[in-house]
Amino acid sequence: MTLHAADTLALTDAVRALERPSVGARFANVVGSPIEHLIGMLPARASSVIAAAARKAIHGALNLSLRTLATNGPLSHGAPPPSSNGWHKAASAASGALGGAFGLVALGVELPVSTTIMMRSIADVARSEGADLADRQVQLECVMVLGLGGPGAADDAAEVGYFAVREAMTRAVSSAASHLARHGLAKEGAPALVRLITLIAEHYSVNVTEKAAAQLVPLLGAVGGAAINTIFIDHFQSVARGHFVVRRLERQYGVAAVREKYRELAAQLA
Repeated sequence: MTLHAADTLALTDAVRALERPSVGARFANVVGSPIEHLIGMLPARASSVIAAAARKAIHGALNLSLRTLATNGPLSHGAPPPSSNGWHKAASAASGALGGAFGLVALGVELPVSTTIMMRSIADVARSEGADLADRQVQLECVMVLGLGGPGAADDAAEVGYFAVREAMTRAVSSAASHLARHGLAKEGAPALVRLITLIAEHYSVNVTEKAAAQLVPLLGAVGGAAINTIFIDHFQSVARGHFVVRRLERQYGVAAVREKYRELAAQLA
């Protein structure tokens, strides 16, 4: 099935969003130093602090998604409202100012806050692309977006990157959705949910490491922390837009047709 011209343009933008340089590359452009060098400057205990903060943040995002997103009500029969990206960026910048002022010590407090804001923003993007936030699968996919935004094979091969990571996470999402259908939220420590949190946190912590490293640049402080968080949420808003555009088009044209067109566009953009 051939995609309409407007949908082809939307998919082209999605490919750009999903295959764009990692958030670490964007940080490096702002702070003027290679992100790998900055990561090397992190204190020895940083890895454990970041891993714990990322896992806590993903757990909080999952709880927020499952407990509150469905309360937004069903979509109207008309076009869905546009997402409020600007408001969420402003809120994220405010939380980033705290992280920039207090450094790694504040990460355990600041990251769950900024991740919660991003979770609301991702859900807002999903809704604007026609996704039903009352659907458990959609709720879990909103959390999954946090694991799609990490660097990896997507920098070199479009399909291997986005689709490979997405498929691995989709299996975990499906298992978690099946568990929730049977047990609800009564067993939050169930293996299916733990596996999903672990998988997403592993990818998310890579981005958090780069964020923490960028915020430790001398003289950045609170203002720099706000700027870093703005880049951070902008990155995930773009990833969310790309993912939910792909999902919307898959519902309309079928998975095979969209994946084939995605491959074609990715090859052209490369």
